[in-house]
Order: sequence, then C-alpha cells, then structure tokens
Amino acid sequence: MEILITYGYIGVFVAAFLAATILPFSSEVVLTGVLLSGAAYLPCLVAATIGNFLGGMTCYWMGMLGKTEWLEKYLKMDAAKLQKIQDRIKHKGSWIAFFVFLPGVGDFIAVALGFLRGNVWIVAVSMFAGKALRYWVWMEFVYKVQDFF
Repeated sequence: MEILITYGYIGVFVAAFLAATILPFSSEVVLTGVLLSGAAYLPCLVAATIGNFLGGMTCYWMGMLGKTEWLEKYLKMDAAKLQKIQDRIKHKGSWIAFFVFLPGVGDFIAVALGFLRGNVWIVAVSMFAGKALRYWVWMEFVYKVQDFF
C-alpha cells in the first residue's frame, strides 16, 4: 500500500481499480494516505472515482461473458422465467448498479448485472454516481477527522 501512496494520484487510481474488481483490496487506505500527504482534493476524487468505476465496469463485462444457458442447465431455471428476469433488469433494474460501491456485495452486483444483460448505459451512469458519492463521503470524513485531531 505504501508504494501506491508514493505514486499519488496514479496510486489512488490503481488502488481504486483493484478494489472494484474481485480482488480484496482497500482503496480507502491509499486514498487517505495520499490525502494526508497533502494531495489536492479534486484530483483525488476524480482518480478514485474513475479507477473504481472502470474496475466495476470490468466486473460487469466479466459477467457479460457468462451464458444464460448455464443458469438453465446447472440451476434448472426455466428459460421463460429467466428471460422475464433479464427483461426486468434490462429495463428497470439496471439502476441497482448505484449500490455496486457496497463492500462485500458490490462486485457480485456488477457481475450479476452483466450476466443478466443489464442496460449498459444505465448501469454505467448509476455505478459512476454511486462510486463518486462513496469517495466524496469518505474524503469528507477524512478531512473532518483530520481537523478534529
């Protein structure tokens, strides 16, 4: 983590990207280290958000590689029911990508949205908004705690 902190904004981007994939990684530690070393607020927010967004979209695209026939074959799901779920996700459920920032379940949501063929544009906008909000809240928390001490 110290190596990523020394790389500043690029380190924040890389840490955020890795944290958004299925790798267990904490981008908040790197972001906090870079912020506390005197880095500017907006570039940190942009680097973290874009890195985490691209990592999340990587999970989405990995899900797109899956075949719905696998659900029919291995989980014995009815093809008509599966199509109904896909249609619902594609038209109304893709907004759930906003919650991809949640620890523990976010990666699975992104992969599932890809697997179920969620609308890529709604997924992208929702995911970006959620990740931006996440880092904004975290950075505000870091600054408030820093001012407290």
